[in-house]
Order: sequence, then C-alpha cells, then structure tokens
Amino acid sequence: METILIVDDEKNYPLILRAVLEEEGFEAMTANSGQEALDIINNSDVDLVLTDMKMPYMDGIELLERVKAKDPELPVVMMTAYGTVEKAVEAIQKGAYNYILKPFDNDTLVVFVKKAIAMYQVVKENRRLRNAVESQYSFGNIIGKSKEMRDVFETIRKVAPSVATVLIEGESGTGKELVAKSIHFNSPRRDRPFIAVNCSAFAESLLESELFGHEKGAFTGAAAMKKGRFELADSGTLFLDEIGELSQNLQVKFLRVFQDKIFERVGGVKPISVNIRIISATNKQLAEEVRQGRFREDLFYRLNVLHIALPPLRQRTEDIRLLADHFIKKYADERKLNIPVKGIEQAVERIFYDYSWPGNIRELENVIERAMILCPNEIIKVSDLPKNFKDNVYDDQYFDGIPANAKLYETLVIVEKKMIRRALKLTDNVQSNAARLLGIGKSGFSKKMKKYKINILKD
Repeated sequence: METILIVDDEKNYPLILRAVLEEEGFEAMTANSGQEALDIINNSDVDLVLTDMKMPYMDGIELLERVKAKDPELPVVMMTAYGTVEKAVEAIQKGAYNYILKPFDNDTLVVFVKKAIAMYQVVKENRRLRNAVESQYSFGNIIGKSKEMRDVFETIRKVAPSVATVLIEGESGTGKELVAKSIHFNSPRRDRPFIAVNCSAFAESLLESELFGHEKGAFTGAAAMKKGRFELADSGTLFLDEIGELSQNLQVKFLRVFQDKIFERVGGVKPISVNIRIISATNKQLAEEVRQGRFREDLFYRLNVLHIALPPLRQRTEDIRLLADHFIKKYADERKLNIPVKGIEQAVERIFYDYSWPGNIRELENVIERAMILCPNEIIKVSDLPKNFKDNVYDDQYFDGIPANAKLYETLVIVEKKMIRRALKLTDNVQSNAARLLGIGKSGFSKKMKKYKINILKD
C-alpha cells in the first residue's frame, strides 16, 4: 500500500483529504507544518508528498527543497490558490511533480495522486534493480571467508577505481566473470556498459567480426553494418573471457587496439577510437603459453598490468559450506515440494570437504541444484547426491602428501593428523565444532590433539 503525506497548516483540511485518499486504498499521514513533515519523511517510507504552498515558518517551496535534498526522486505535488500560481511554477522548476489549484474536487485530486504514484513506482523499481545488480556483483558479496578469497577481495578493492587493464587467471568454474563484474560495478564506470565475449566460442573469422564489427558487404551474409563488442563497450568495460584461445593473427590485431584504442571494422577503412577498460580472463597459465611460443609476449604484458589469481575450490575448503548454503537459498524458490531445505547433513559436508572439485564452484552449484530437486526432506543427505559424484570422492588427490612406501599404520596417522588440522581450520579453531565435523566426541578429539601435539592453528 502506497503512503501519502499531506501537509497543510489548517487543522481540518488534511483530515478531509486523508479520508478521501484512504477511501481510494492509499495510506495517508498528515502534518501541520514543514518541520513535522520532514520528521515523518525521515522516519517513514513515503511515496508522495501533497503539500500546501502557503504555510508559516516553512512554506511549500522550502519544504520541497528539503525533500529533494533527501530524495530527489520522491514526487511532491503542490496545492495552491490562484494568487500563488507563479510560485507553483517556480516549484515545478525546482523539481515538484505538479501543482493542483484550490479549490479542487476529489476526483481531480485522485487522478493527480495516482499519476504521481505510478511514476514513483517505476522510479523505485528501477532503483531496486540497479541496487540489486550492484549488490550482486559487489566484491563484498562474493562468497568466501578463506584467506585466499580475502586476498582476492583486497585486490579488487584496490584495482576497481583505476582504469588499468586486468588479467584474471583461474581454472574453469572459479568465478572469473563474477570477479570481472565486481571490478566494473565498483568502478567509476559502473553506470556504463559491461560487455562480455568468450573468445573460444567463435571461429577466428567470426570472432574478428564479433569484436570489431563489420561494414555492409564486407563478406557474404553481411547485409548491414554491425557494431562490434569494442564499440558497444565504449566508455565502459570489455571482458574478454578465454583470451588464451586467440589465434596468432588476432593477437597482432589486439596488440594495436591495446596500444592505441583504435581499430577498423571488418571491411572498413575508417579508424574508430574507443575509451574502454579491458579485463581479460583465462584458464591457462599465459606466462607458460608465452614460453611455449603460443602467445605473444608483448600482448601478455599489455594484458597483465594488474593480475588476479583465483584459487580452485579444493584450495579454499573453508568456503565450501558457505557456498553450499548460498546455493540452497538460491534454488529454494524452484523447489516443488512444500518442505523447505534447510541445509546439509554432516556426512555430506565431510564428503564435500574430501572431494577435489575439478569443476570448482560451478560443479558445487550443479550438485546442490540437483540435490534440491531430489531431496524429500529438510536436510540434504548422502543418498540425495549423484552416484557418480559419491564414487569419485576419494580420488588420487585425497592421498597427496602421503609417501608411496608408507605403512598402513603410518598412513592412518598421517590421514588422522591432516583431518584434525583441516577440521580445526574449517571451524575457526572451535574444538567442539571440529569434533562434531569429524563425528567424534570432544574429549576424544582433545586426546588426539595431545597425542599428535597439534596446536591451535593461526592465520
């Protein structure tokens, strides 16, 4: 229900208007002075201010200016007599939505109010969507509490305000595009375009046209001029995913664009200048690609002005539970059963920690999405996980660090020590939680810590 604030120094008049508007389904509040109105606005959600022009101490113009200083988009409708129409026009010039001449009938008032409210609802929806986008890609909301991710957050914080080129390296599924968007939406270019292109998704000839655009008749099928991604990203950010897949020919053309920010469309001769920030990403080690002669060294240095390395999920196991809970909330609305899923059982949590996650965060999201569909209860159990996933949990990476010639007893000691240390790290050194994670009692956990001389871990 929309709320309208009626402001008039006459005691009875606001009460009459309130009754009219409440009969139309609005919630109405009243104030007998500009200061009283400001106090209400500061402490309540108001969708429209309907104010008299002529009031003592603070007239309608001053109230309008004070309201607009707080919320420039909140509509203000001025009520005025014929003798103050000039002041009403001044009010519109200062941001009032409109004015209504006294005396007016109820129908006219309702029409004015409904139009102003409808306009403000559009404004609020646009504001909500804009805030949602900024919140979604804000680096502070990238899921992770591990030291590795805290380091990434700090790098984003430092990198975002600059215009420097950024290279993001990481395995597939680690969230490279999310980091690129976080940089963009925390930069001065946040209100400008963010244009993304996957360099591995196109053949070389098509990729050149996709990036630089083409002129009409440049090749068979080019029936009209088309702007490329570089042009579309002008004054914003261009994200080049899988940059390591560029052919040698395109690498040469890219180098010129990086150096001069100038290019021509395919089939064109007119130089086009753009003002863009370039963020690139790859699941390859570009330095190694340079050493192998597959990637130009000069282009690599142009791309790698600022570098962000995203850790694979197996190296940030502290974040697995946080991510799992996040995806459970994300897919809650898609669940057909009336029983909400509240979390995962400890056995599932242990399996998640033991798994190497070759598909990284994308694979974890896929597993949770599937389990949310199949889980008949409030808690996701091992039986809700894909069979091939359970069968592949204890792969070779699980035994990393164990000598090949280790005896069985020695191997069990090594595994036990590693699991105790990991459980402490995952639970922020809370021994009772670490014991529960491992499925043993607290006293037994304490004895094992003393037996192996394990101290509380510190960052």
